Amino acid sequence: MDVEAMAERLRAGERRALAQAITLIESTRADDRAAARALLARLHPGPEGAMRLGLTGTPGVGKSTFIEALGGLLTARGHRVAVLAVDPSSTRSGGSILGDKTRMERLSRDPNAFIRPSPSRAALGGVARRTREAILLAEAAGYDVVIVETVGVGQSETMVSEMTDLFLLLMAPAGGDELQGVKRGIMEIADLVVVNKADGALKPAATRTAADYAGALRLMRKREGDPEGIPAAMTVSAETGEGLEAVWRRIAALDAHRRGTGALARRRTGQAKLWLRRELEEGLKAAFAAHPAVAAALPRAEARIEAGEEAPEAAAERLLALFLESGGGGSGAARED
Repeated sequence: MDVEAMAERLRAGERRALAQAITLIESTRADDRAAARALLARLHPGPEGAMRLGLTGTPGVGKSTFIEALGGLLTARGHRVAVLAVDPSSTRSGGSILGDKTRMERLSRDPNAFIRPSPSRAALGGVARRTREAILLAEAAGYDVVIVETVGVGQSETMVSEMTDLFLLLMAPAGGDELQGVKRGIMEIADLVVVNKADGALKPAATRTAADYAGALRLMRKREGDPEGIPAAMTVSAETGEGLEAVWRRIAALDAHRRGTGALARRRTGQAKLWLRRELEEGLKAAFAAHPAVAAALPRAEARIEAGEEAPEAAAERLLALFLESGGGGSGAARED
């Protein structure tokens, strides 16, 4: 692969080049990973880059309809919008299940929009491991708004906030559980709680639901550096477009505030350090699993645990010692204590 040529095509804003580059970074082949690292090293987005918007919500809340409506609003104003939609993975093929391009048909045909569904492959929180790299590629290709849509509430959605600038939680009206404690964790990281389907017979219920969330958000500890009124709860109808303009104005105002105060730069620096640690963890896990001595000893350790002859903690300590004795390399000889 001509990495320099692909980098030039990306800088020129070629959609096909962006699709090919994302396929490259999602590959697990050693040669592809080396090419992906070389490609990313050649791309230097601006110091702050695009607006990175994370979005999540329960299945059926209308995430795709909302993204299509918001994306259409933005592209009509001259923005270029990339949507990285992380789908659940098929346990049989490993491929995406939901097919976001078919659920955002109009936006997928927009020349100023790019939609990429990526299988989560069981990644924590439904966020593909290489999503952060895909964000950098989209920025390099000239997309100034990047939306990361995740599988849905119930997993560790904090990973979304660890790679985006703003986090939006989309909710449905009259769910009957608006203030459940189980949602507290995700509400604490949300910048905006947006109640969708605020139209027709559901509009009064949506208004009440948003008011309930607004009251709950006021009881939460204010985050340092955020302007007054953030986090906020709002209503929208992705179907009719009512409230969409107000939601975008609030998003844009918060983004401008964080850029102007330096909060965005600090946030991204912290995210980069965090993802360094994530990559180290993943690399260590891969090295541990590939270690010949560990690979040989692991089945026997599992057999001992199954027979009740050894505690999992003791087995783990022994396997780690085996890994470290050879310096964590791949040349250790298999042996048993």
